[in-house]
Amino acid sequence: MVFSSLLFLFIFLPAVFLLYWLSPRRGKNLILFLASLAFYAWGEPVYIVIMLISTVTDYSFGLLLSRPEWGSKRRKAIVVASVIVNLALLSYFKYADFAIRNVNALLGTDIPLTELALPIGISFYTFQSMSYIIDVYRGTAKAQRNWIDFGTFVALFPQLVAGPIVQYNTLAEQLKGRRVTMEMFAEGVRRFIIGLAKKVLLANNIGLLWHAVSDADAGTLPVLTAWLGIIAFAFQIYFDFSGYSDMAIGLGLMFGFRFNENFNKPYTAQSITDFWRRWHISLSTWFRDNVYIPLGGNRKGLPKQLRNILIVWLLTGIWHGAAWNFMLWGLYFGVILIFEKWAGLRLLARAPRWIRHVYASLLILIGWVLFAFDELPKVGGYLKAMFGLNGQPVWNDGTMYFLYTNLGLLAVLVLASIAWRKRTEPARENGGLSAIRSLAGSASLLVLFFLSVSYLVDATFNPFLYFRF
Repeated sequence: MVFSSLLFLFIFLPAVFLLYWLSPRRGKNLILFLASLAFYAWGEPVYIVIMLISTVTDYSFGLLLSRPEWGSKRRKAIVVASVIVNLALLSYFKYADFAIRNVNALLGTDIPLTELALPIGISFYTFQSMSYIIDVYRGTAKAQRNWIDFGTFVALFPQLVAGPIVQYNTLAEQLKGRRVTMEMFAEGVRRFIIGLAKKVLLANNIGLLWHAVSDADAGTLPVLTAWLGIIAFAFQIYFDFSGYSDMAIGLGLMFGFRFNENFNKPYTAQSITDFWRRWHISLSTWFRDNVYIPLGGNRKGLPKQLRNILIVWLLTGIWHGAAWNFMLWGLYFGVILIFEKWAGLRLLARAPRWIRHVYASLLILIGWVLFAFDELPKVGGYLKAMFGLNGQPVWNDGTMYFLYTNLGLLAVLVLASIAWRKRTEPARENGGLSAIRSLAGSASLLVLFFLSVSYLVDATFNPFLYFRF
């Protein structure tokens, strides 16, 4: 089940709201927990067992960590055990077949593949569950003794399958008690509708252009067609994922939770360092807090800092998928970030703003080529097309057709990606101006919701790119 579906919008969500608001305060987390299990089980009823194993394991480990008589060695052993259990589950379902294929290719063996489907969202809820144990170990959060509350934290359906990754210490108090005001609920509705429109009206439509280009033989693509295609993919993945994050944040507000932002206009970045402060912020924060800083961060000299960056980005690539292109993608950004730490940022500081933006945009688009194709020969073929190394012209009639039919959409995408602002508090104007703005805003949201639903009624193309992670 996805947020951008009629089933979710008109059956599941209204039913959950009704049960949630009718339940007493102590029963609200139970309603959310059961609803979250139903949400997850709708697509993969078998794999709900995997999520429950992770939940029960870390709940038990958290209780063990709360025992005051246990010393540091036992506490460290519990953390290690939690990491092993969680990563073992993640590795078996996500990386086992990748490892088997490479062993077979290297040694000439014929080990059979597991051929298991990847449980949706396993990368997200595994990291989220591990964050709880790490927070309890560090003393930044107390062990959760209520199993339903902890299960709600892990399985919370607004951000279960695609984040943002919520570390436990940010939600601990909200799980105990929360209050939803009318302003908070209204802001949640606004964020949800905007996210839905970003996903359905923008990401899905520009995704059609990317699919048309990427399905063609890269050896036949003109230069501008290849660039137009990867620009389309860049917009699709941004509005797809940020739209889902907006919907998750909006749903959280409607139920009284405040999740951290996951995107901050990443395509306005003027360096790759700046880009990764703005893109998938919750993942970058998780790796910073739980890998980069424990390794020493930037506290032990430049050589070890550069080593730590490379380790984090290799892991970031592996987290995204069990394929060599994701590892290459992670190392690609790791090397660029090392360059920027060493000298690049100082050089960029002397350049005009527009040059810094062009520099970042070109490297980001090349990175998306590495990300988009699972097979390395396709990566190489597409890069050749982008730089005119496949013997094709700069453009042809197909290029002009793609550009002509998508020019208006591309203009909207550019404006929406660089000028979007997330409101953090309601407007404070008094009198008629405030009323007019409020009415216009409400009317705009109704139009966006109507257009989004109208698209979904007749849609045959409604993918969600991050479900495979």
